[in-house]
Amino acid sequence: MTIADFRSDTVTRPTEAMRRAMAEAEVGDDVFEDDPTVRKLEERVAALFRRPAALFVPTGTMGNQIAIGLSVRPGDEVLMEEKSHTYHFEVGGASRLWGAQARLYPSDRGVPDAATVAALVRQENVHVPRTRLCLVENTHNFHGGRVVPKESITALRRALPGTVRLHLDGARLWNAHVRTGTPLADYAAHADTVTVAFSKALGCPAGSAVIGEEEEIREARRLRKLLGGGMRQVGVLAAPCLVALDEGFERLAEDHRRARRLAEAFGVDPKTVESNILFVPVPDAKAVEAAFRADDILVIATSNTEIRLVTHRDVGDAEVERACAAGARILGRGGEGGPGA
Repeated sequence: MTIADFRSDTVTRPTEAMRRAMAEAEVGDDVFEDDPTVRKLEERVAALFRRPAALFVPTGTMGNQIAIGLSVRPGDEVLMEEKSHTYHFEVGGASRLWGAQARLYPSDRGVPDAATVAALVRQENVHVPRTRLCLVENTHNFHGGRVVPKESITALRRALPGTVRLHLDGARLWNAHVRTGTPLADYAAHADTVTVAFSKALGCPAGSAVIGEEEEIREARRLRKLLGGGMRQVGVLAAPCLVALDEGFERLAEDHRRARRLAEAFGVDPKTVESNILFVPVPDAKAVEAAFRADDILVIATSNTEIRLVTHRDVGDAEVERACAAGARILGRGGEGGPGA
């Protein structure tokens, strides 16, 4: 029996079309900005978001850290959502790399309240750090793939003073776009910088992009070099990203449907599952993770009492039904019915 891997949407195998594109990619030296495949990808992403420029980077973490580096000086403060990827899973990069202090804001399952966040902006005072940046994650991983509505981002931008920049961590923004039909450019309209990932929902082997104004993307290229992200014949990684954009995003709706089916089987309200991520409360997460692994089903314990399942291209209806049946045996929950709606 093959292993069904629900741990992350970064586990997908490149499609045959992606592999072929990698093998046939026209390459140059991206450090000298003359890799034609990378340039084509950057131009296409910038156009998708109706912004002047984009920069290909190896990872979303690097993209987010570049965005922070563009916005702060040592001693400044960055507002981050309390469960955000940037705060919990980027190795303290804001403080370690840029000397910036994080200040956390609460949210409604990932959706910020504009007035609450704006109230955290510090007044100019010799004794306190300057608030220079606010981060929003969309979709929000650790709030179960929650979609942050465009209106919430617009309201936040209007509530923040002009001295505070806004960065959109859109690693899974493709999922928000498919879920709501909101154009990608509309999500990004009020953000100074945006990051998107090709290695998550779109299933590419690697790669993310930082999107913004031309002058800032030029500086972002310098920061990428500083962080060790200056790559050479990297068109072999940009080529599958172009394939993913050609294929479109419609398939992500299937990931969302399958995540709702899992929710039904695991006793979670499907209405709370907005994209492709499901968190399930369990009594002993590590034991549950091990029990699923014994059935060749990979899930991940994210705390002592919670597991996470993520749907993606390599998880079809058959794998989902295997997981549902295993859940019925291991947890005594659900497991009946079809693929869901």
